[in-house]
Amino acid sequence: MEILLGKRLKELREERGLTQSQVAQALLLHSVTYLHYEKSQREPPLSVLAEMAKFFDVSVDYLLGIKDF
Repeated sequence: MEILLGKRLKELREERGLTQSQVAQALLLHSVTYLHYEKSQREPPLSVLAEMAKFFDVSVDYLLGIKDF
């Protein structure tokens, strides 16, 4: 799960032309914490996962690789 999550986070961020720091700030996370999520070095808590889905306007299922849309 976590490897696909990191890949999807990076793709969504880059599609929007955002830096890791910008996404971290928008999600009220420390930039290093977000970096760990994007590099699949840590798994976010469910509350953060939900905020990521809202921020990127995708479903949690998409972020986790359960659905491809």
